[in-house]
Amino acid sequence: MAETSDPVLVEVLRGDRVESRHRGAVVVVDADGGTVLALGDGAQAVFPRSAVKVIQALPLVETGAADAFGFGQKELALACASHAGEAEHVRLAASMLERAGLDETALECGTHWPTRSEATRELAREGRTPNALHNNCSGKHSGFLCTCCHTAHETAGYVKPGHWIQEEIRAALEAVTGAEHSEANRATDGCAIPTYAVPLRNYALGFVRMASGQGLEPERAVAAKRLMTACMAEPFYVAGTKRADTLMMEAGAGRLFTKTGAEGVFCAAIPELGLGIAIKCDDGQARASEVVVAEVAARLFGKDDALGARLAEMARPAVRNWNGETVGSVRPAAALS
Repeated sequence: MAETSDPVLVEVLRGDRVESRHRGAVVVVDADGGTVLALGDGAQAVFPRSAVKVIQALPLVETGAADAFGFGQKELALACASHAGEAEHVRLAASMLERAGLDETALECGTHWPTRSEATRELAREGRTPNALHNNCSGKHSGFLCTCCHTAHETAGYVKPGHWIQEEIRAALEAVTGAEHSEANRATDGCAIPTYAVPLRNYALGFVRMASGQGLEPERAVAAKRLMTACMAEPFYVAGTKRADTLMMEAGAGRLFTKTGAEGVFCAAIPELGLGIAIKCDDGQARASEVVVAEVAARLFGKDDALGARLAEMARPAVRNWNGETVGSVRPAAALS
C-alpha cells in the first residue's frame, strides 16, 4: 500500500497511555450521492473482500433461485455471511446444498478451521477435521451453487473469472457501486472468487443504494431490501456468536446493517437515514474497523437515540489481560469526534 495521509481514527490505550494508533479512511454518503462525512482518502481503490457479500447475493434472489429452493431469512442471511463455522452455520449451508442436489464436495471455497475457537475445539474433541462447510464463506458459495443449479449452469469452476455466476456478480457489483469492475482491477479473494479494487466512496454509495433502492432497477431494489432485511433479522447467521456484525445488528433491531470484510474493511447502511458507510483501516486490523463503524453509526444516530448510545459503548471496548482484568481501552481518536 502506498504512503497515506489518512488520519488516526483509533487509539489503543494501556493504562492511560496510548500504545498503538490505527489510521484509515471513512466515507458516508446519502441516497443522492452527497457526501455526509469524509475522512482520509475516499478515492483510494480498496478490495472490499467479504464486505460486499450482500451485493454478491443479488443473483440468488433475482433469478428466482432463493424462492425455488424455499430459502427463508436464515438462508438468505447465510448467503451474505462470513460465519464462524458454528454447528448451526454448517448445518444450514449443508441444507442449502442438499436442496439443490449437492453436498460439500461441490464447494470450491477451500477449507479452514472454524473461526470461533469453541467450534474448533468441539471438532477436535470429536476427532474430526473441518471440511469446506466450515469455511466462513460456505454460505455465500452455497448460494452461488444453488443459483447455478436453478439456472441450469455448470457448477464446476464456478469460482473462476468468466464463469456465468461470476459475470452476474461482477455486473451486479458494477451496477450497484457505479464503479468499473474489470480485469484491470481484479484479484483473487481468500475463498477463490474474483475481488475488485474500486474507490472506497463507491462502496458507501453502493450500500446506500442497497438500503434505499434509489439508483437501482425496481426488481433489484426489491431483492436488495429482501437480503438486507434478512441479515438484520438473522445476524447470527451473518457472523456468529459475539461477532461484531451480530452484536451491532442485534442492537440495531432492523435499523442498522453492517458487514465486515478482511483487511480492515467495513461497510454499513442506515436505512431510515438513507446513508451508506464505507471504512478502510490502513493496517488491516479488525479491532480498529469495528470501533470506527460503531462510532460513525453512533454519531449518525445521535447521542439521544438509545441505539446511538449503545453503539458508542461498543466503540470503546476494554483491553483485558489474561486474568480478565481491565488494563486499558480502545477508543475513537479525535478525528472521529
